[in-house]
Amino acid sequence: MTYRDSLALSWKNIAGNKLRTSITVIIIALGIFALILIITAIKAASNSLTSSFSTMGANAFSIRFKERTLNFGHRSKSTAQKTSKKSLQEKKSNLSIPISLEEAKAFNNRFEFPGAKVSIALRGPAGIVVNTNQYKTNPDVNVYGGDENYLDLNGYKIAYGRNFTSSEVQSGVNLCMIGSGVASKLFPENNAKAIDALVRVDHIPYKVIAVLEDKGSSAFFNTSRIIITSYNNVRRIFATQNNTYNIAVQVHDLKKMDLAIGEATAVFRPIRKLTIKESDNFYIDKSDSIAESLLTNLGFLEKGTIGIAFITLIGAAIGLMNIMLVAVNERTKEIGLAKALGATKATIKTQFLFESIIISLMGAVAGILSGILLGNLVAVLLHTGFVIPWGWVISGIFVCTLVGLLAGLYPAVKASKLDPIVALRYE
Repeated sequence: MTYRDSLALSWKNIAGNKLRTSITVIIIALGIFALILIITAIKAASNSLTSSFSTMGANAFSIRFKERTLNFGHRSKSTAQKTSKKSLQEKKSNLSIPISLEEAKAFNNRFEFPGAKVSIALRGPAGIVVNTNQYKTNPDVNVYGGDENYLDLNGYKIAYGRNFTSSEVQSGVNLCMIGSGVASKLFPENNAKAIDALVRVDHIPYKVIAVLEDKGSSAFFNTSRIIITSYNNVRRIFATQNNTYNIAVQVHDLKKMDLAIGEATAVFRPIRKLTIKESDNFYIDKSDSIAESLLTNLGFLEKGTIGIAFITLIGAAIGLMNIMLVAVNERTKEIGLAKALGATKATIKTQFLFESIIISLMGAVAGILSGILLGNLVAVLLHTGFVIPWGWVISGIFVCTLVGLLAGLYPAVKASKLDPIVALRYE
């Protein structure tokens, strides 16, 4: 009997036991489905994060008065220790003191790193409504205050209009630039009509001087539903006493990033009135540090998923082995007849191994296809491209083949060792 004949006979036996085969396929598919589903969703989220934080290039960093807190529930012992140390440092250096406008301006004046560009920004209100006499947006528009360098350091480009001038930034007049999402809502016929138009930002009139290009958005950050005005305007109209200024720095040469960060720290410490013994009361974030932190937390979720899938596959392997042992008992007479007609031990063993591997691979294919399709629902929600985790797909097929081989090995050996005389007399 050739391998082709053994394969055909194995498929015939699988098709003849539809209920048993379906239950085993479902058990195996569940493990692979959970793995591929969550891995696909994580890949989609990672793509979304990467695009979200690509607004500032790898050659940029920001200075803020406190560290961003990004955690998905993972807290190790070392993290707790670091937090306690940081709390002590915060008490010593008054870390809760926001960065004032005077400090931000002083840094801008004193920081003279070659080829560096500095921008001062102030966050305005979030979730507001912008309207004209005819149209209005949903309450999902965010206001940011910047200077003439804000667009460059945050990856925005002007589609229509112009940037702020230095005098407009200093005076804080009611001028604004609107994102493409806001322009499409307020001027649906033609976004260019927004230039020099009057819009009301949270009931306050602003003259539009620019419409920004759409640079893509994600579920984490929407870069089109924004209003950008000068930081002095935000300070004058929206700011409270607790507001803090953010300083962004862009370095011309990526290789000089660490050197620029070191000089920025040296320049800003005296501005923050720190002595030599005091720790820094500000934090410096590289542009990709937040994305790295979030992706690290997503990595913990990925590891947990692998563990769940592994446990499920162990259960599936045990179930598959049990079904193959039942198949050996049910087909004892058939095995005896095959041996009496000249079938060898290797032929019988191959037939049962083929059955076990085929059932396992059917579960793998079902789990992979359903996992990719449902996982990409996350990609659709996050507005990213279709994601196929090829590495995990190939790994899943390999693992399921191995599971089928190991689960069918003992039943196949047992079937191949049956005495043909005894097998023919089996009732």
